[in-house]
Amino acid sequence: MGRDKALLPWNGATLLDHAVARLGAVCASVRVLSGAERRYEDRGLAVETDAMPDAGPLGGIYTGLLGMGGGAGLFLGVDLPFVTVDLLRRLLDLSSGHDAVVPISPRGPEPLCAVYGSACLEPIRRRLAAGDLKVTSFWPDADVLQAGAGHLSDLGPLDAMFRNVNSPADYERARAHAGR
Repeated sequence: MGRDKALLPWNGATLLDHAVARLGAVCASVRVLSGAERRYEDRGLAVETDAMPDAGPLGGIYTGLLGMGGGAGLFLGVDLPFVTVDLLRRLLDLSSGHDAVVPISPRGPEPLCAVYGSACLEPIRRRLAAGDLKVTSFWPDADVLQAGAGHLSDLGPLDAMFRNVNSPADYERARAHAGR
């Protein structure tokens, strides 16, 4: 992206503020995983830095799980501005009896918009220790519900909902789509 995408303007706020608002609509508390550096403290939320440096998104999930002290957490990447509160609520509703719930869009798994429980902590730690940073690498060692169209299609088109912002061109297209 060339700059911090969390701070990109989005509907009168930032992508980070937008993610926090959607999470806050379905969660009692919201924390920010800021990566390697402590950032975003001006939002008035708990901020956590990576527990394992250079471990990518899987390391971020690990950090979030460590900070929860048990239970399940809903994770949402700031670069997914079209994920709805209804979808987040559905993921939480589906999480009972599973270690994780990950939506499956037409592009494949969407592991940065998912529910992860504390039972995922040890399988993730083992993968990180082995240097396997693929976000789905721990799935064989956990009960992961892959929530596809059968679980989510009534909430809207999944391809549109999981349109992400990874480049300046993606961002401009997303802004144009949001302005419709």
